[in-house]
This record gives sequence, C-alpha cells and structure tokens, in this order.
Amino acid sequence: MTQRKPERGICELYEQDPERADWLIFGREACSDRRGFLRGAGLATMAGVVGATIPFHRNMPSGLIPAALAEETQEFTIEGKDGLTVLNDRPVNAETPAHLLNDDVTPTARHFIRNNGIPPQNTAAEGWTLKIDGLVNNTMEMTIDELKDRFEVVRLALQLECGGNGRAAFNPPASGNQWTVGAVANSEWTGVRLRDVLMAAGVQPDAVYTAHYGADSHLSGDPEKDAVSRGMPIWKAMDPDTIIAFEQNGAPIHPMNGAPLRLVAPGWPGSTSQKWLTRIWIRDQVHDGQKMGPRSYRVPRYPVAPGEEVPDEDFQIIESMPVKSLITSPKSGHVLPVDHRTLEVRGHAWAGDELVTAVDLSTDFGATWQPAELMPPMNGHSWQTWRAQLNFPTRGYYEIWARATDSKGRMQPFTVNWNPKGYLNNSMHRIAVRVEV
Repeated sequence: MTQRKPERGICELYEQDPERADWLIFGREACSDRRGFLRGAGLATMAGVVGATIPFHRNMPSGLIPAALAEETQEFTIEGKDGLTVLNDRPVNAETPAHLLNDDVTPTARHFIRNNGIPPQNTAAEGWTLKIDGLVNNTMEMTIDELKDRFEVVRLALQLECGGNGRAAFNPPASGNQWTVGAVANSEWTGVRLRDVLMAAGVQPDAVYTAHYGADSHLSGDPEKDAVSRGMPIWKAMDPDTIIAFEQNGAPIHPMNGAPLRLVAPGWPGSTSQKWLTRIWIRDQVHDGQKMGPRSYRVPRYPVAPGEEVPDEDFQIIESMPVKSLITSPKSGHVLPVDHRTLEVRGHAWAGDELVTAVDLSTDFGATWQPAELMPPMNGHSWQTWRAQLNFPTRGYYEIWARATDSKGRMQPFTVNWNPKGYLNNSMHRIAVRVEV
C-alpha cells in the first residue's frame, strides 16, 4: 500500500479562511465582493483557472467552489483493488473515484473499503463458523458449507454506502474519514437470506434487535474490545434482501470486504453489514455494542446550527439512507472536442429502502432541469442506472448537476443540514465540463 498526503487543498482553504481562499485562487478582487467579482474583471480570472469561459456564471451561488477545483486525490494500491483513494491506513479506509463506478455491477477491485479495526489474518472459508444465539429456540452454529446446504442460495446486486459518505463537504468539518462521494458500491453478493436462518433458529416473540460480531480486532489490540458491533431491528433482518454473503461477484469475498463471511443489509449504513461475521445474537433491546452509541451512526433528531453542541440523548440511530445520485461518466474535467456540443452523461441513483423515481440534470447551475432516462433496479435494493444526452449552447465552462427523487417524493438538496458526525450528506453531485471552440 502506498499513500501520498496532499498539501493544503482548496476545500480546506475555504473551510478555514474563505476570503483568503478567493484571494489566493482567483485574485484580490474576489475578497471584497464575490458577486461583484463574478461580474467584473475577476470573472476572467476564474475562467482562466477552470480553463474556459463560464456561460451561466450569473447563476453561480455565492461562495461556490467550482467542481473543476473541488476534487483532491491520493494514490492507493492494495492487492485486488484498483484506483481507490486512501483516507486512512489505520484502519484502512479507501473510496472509489466516481468515474470508476460506471459499471452497473461494481467490480470487486473497485468496491470501497471501510474498516473500523484490524482485519483477521486468517480469512479462509474452511473451518469458519457462524453462531446464532440469544432469543432463539435453537442455538445454531454452522460452517459456510452447512449454510449453503441448509438454505436457499441467492445472488443479488445490493447497494452499500458508508453512513459518512460525503463527510468532506461539511463545514465546519466533522470528525471521521473525509469521504467525498466514493464510499458506495453495488456488487453482486451470493449468500443465504438472514431471515431463513433466523426462522430456522426460531426467533422468540420478545426479540427486538440483532447484534453482530466479527473476527476483526480493536485498534488498541485489546482482545476484550470489539472493533465494531452493530445491529438492526428484527424487521430489517427479516427483509428478503438482507443476506449472509460468502461470495462477491461470483468469487470469494475480498479480504478487505469481509472474507469469508459477512452480512449485507442493503440501503442502510454499511456499518450494519458486519464483516468477517462470526456471531449474530438476538436481543430484547436495541443493541448497545461498539459503534452503537451515543453518537456513532446517529444524527440529531432536529436541525442544528453548524458547530452547535447537541446532547447525546437527542441523537437517533440512522436506518434507511437518503436518496442520492452519482455522475459516473464522463469524469469531472471532461473536455468536449472542437465542434461538439452534445454529451452523453451516465450515472447511478439509490434511495435506501425506497425506489428512485426520477433523476434530473442541470447545466446552468440549477436554473433549468432536464429529466434523465432512469432504468429499473436489477433487484430490490440495487442502485438504478440513468443516462441522458445534454446539449451545450456555446463554448465555455459548465457544471453538470444531478438530482434524484425517491418514491416518497424526497428530492436531493443542493446542500444538507450540518450534523456533528458528518453523516447522510446526499447533496447533489456535480462535475465540471469544458466545451472547446
């Protein structure tokens, strides 16, 4: 694994001192009046920085960092992975640049990595066992082969997203890995339905919640501490798309993605989908394991001001993730060749436990919108692919904005309310495009 940490970047500059950032990047005129700057000589400076004139500059929100400048990358290599961007190396966390997520089914090499602790050294399927205990009539302990033999095996394309995906865009900054947009994937998982296993064990009437345990160890090395142990309500465990997986894209699961056995609880924060799974404990209360509280994977019950202190008792557990879309083609910074004014744009959209019903695109900073062609999901809890043909009226710098709407009418916002842990950022994705003469 290699890692290169960039020097102070544009997002950090704007977070710490937006006026100085304007001065450093666009010139002195930007400091006193950003709107006036975009009407005067400073507009030429910004156009020079992004590499083209900006036809719809009058629609640019005040303080907007052009998408052409807002992307920072780091190199990351690990066996079996390709092109990921490292965020942390202890534990290993890495996301996938948006343009590498263009496939309908995410290749294993492009699936993001989110670890809380130290992965187990031995991830061989042979001899691995899973225990089901707690409020069940029959405590069960099975090998992976026994799971395959006893229960129907299914293969589903399932969307997983880290609850902190998009955290890097919050201001003031929230603690945790500074994900941009690439902590999401839609691999095909082969396994057995969790509900079938729980029904065989005989879940008792007073069961409320599952509790999950894995073979990874705490960063401290203390064997008495869990790296992460989260759970979900029994109703989510009984969803037919919630599975115990032993294959990823028709092959053994990648070690960094939870080999040889993991949960996949699609549409919910990825931390619910325990990796290196060894035990599921059925409880009569909400699980209180590691990373279940008081603020982990929780958000305030009400809107809060940026930087506001929120009492622990006012946080609630994140369940279904919000509606979201991603532009995967072209890559941000794409340049249309001379005499070309039409571009095919493609991406994906998802909405937690809901369906996506519409995706709309804008090339004029949100003044007008064009509907995209939206495909149905491959199966429940799979993301949905969309595409559109966009026309550009003249040469210059453009931004393509994507906005999805779910089956309950909830639409992606331009920006989201701040929260202390930087969760659930489903703001519109945007990329930069330049049209040549």
